[in-house]
Parts: sequence; C-alpha cells; structure tokens
Amino acid sequence: MAINHAFLAELENEAAKTRTLLSRVPVDNPIWKPHVKSMELQRLARHVAELPAWCTMTITTDELDFAKPFDPSPPLTTAEALVAEFDKNVATAMNALKGTDDEKLQGNWSLRNGEQIFFTLPRHVVLRDMVFNHLVHHRAQLGVYLRLLNVPLPQMYGPTADEQ
Repeated sequence: MAINHAFLAELENEAAKTRTLLSRVPVDNPIWKPHVKSMELQRLARHVAELPAWCTMTITTDELDFAKPFDPSPPLTTAEALVAEFDKNVATAMNALKGTDDEKLQGNWSLRNGEQIFFTLPRHVVLRDMVFNHLVHHRAQLGVYLRLLNVPLPQMYGPTADEQ
C-alpha cells in the first residue's frame, strides 16, 4: 500500500471526529482557559482547525521557518467558522495527499527558526508526528476544555459519558 493511502484514510476518519468537536466550541468567552499556563479557548480551537493545513505544508514545502514573516490568521468567532476553516484545510490536505507519492513522502522536511534547526525528518514521519499526532493531542485538550465548560462531548473512539 502506498504511504499516502494510509494517511488519506486516517485523515478522513479523524476529520469526522474533529469536525463534531469543533462544532460544539462555545464562543461566548473566547479568552477562557482552565489554567494560567493554558492556551485560550479560541486560540486552541483555531489551532485545531488549522492543523490539517500543516499536512499540505509538509507535502508542498521543504521546511517551516519561524523566523520568516507570516500573516496572522484572523480570529474565528463562531463554531461554524471553525468548522468551515477546518473543512477547507482538510480538503486541501486530502488533495495534497492524493497528489503525492512514496518518494516525496520519504524526502526530508525541516522545522527551523532561522539558523536553528529543530529537526529534519522524512515527510511521512513529520505527517505522523507533527500533523496527525499533533491534531489528536490538541483535539483531546479541546475536549478537556469543553468538559470543564459543561459542553457535552461527542464520541471519539467510543462512547462518552454524554453520548452512549
């Protein structure tokens, strides 16, 4: 099986779960956070919605350099906007995955800040760690935030206390 086929199936599966969670994000208190060291709710939800774009970036570029200027993303102020951003990024990621091959996915990709290189790894490893695992990690964080805000949690890998 080609590497991209496994990622396509996984992205489709995880996207459905993530979309449901994002649709439940309350927007009445975007700066809420459970702890002083935690991300604000809106920032975390935005990050989850943007993470599929990292799949596209990993496939179509050779690196991400934090030292280079970038345009900050505008805030997403509704759950519908979060889901729309997420769906747009998933569609673009699916197209990028469909258009790549094993040779490209075995090629290297780097994360850096100017001259400081954090890592250089094969793209398929970056996709697994920095995209897919990263998405699941922050989605779980968002689930904790929603639980603390008394928002019913949808199923991810089985029933929740809210949906059985």
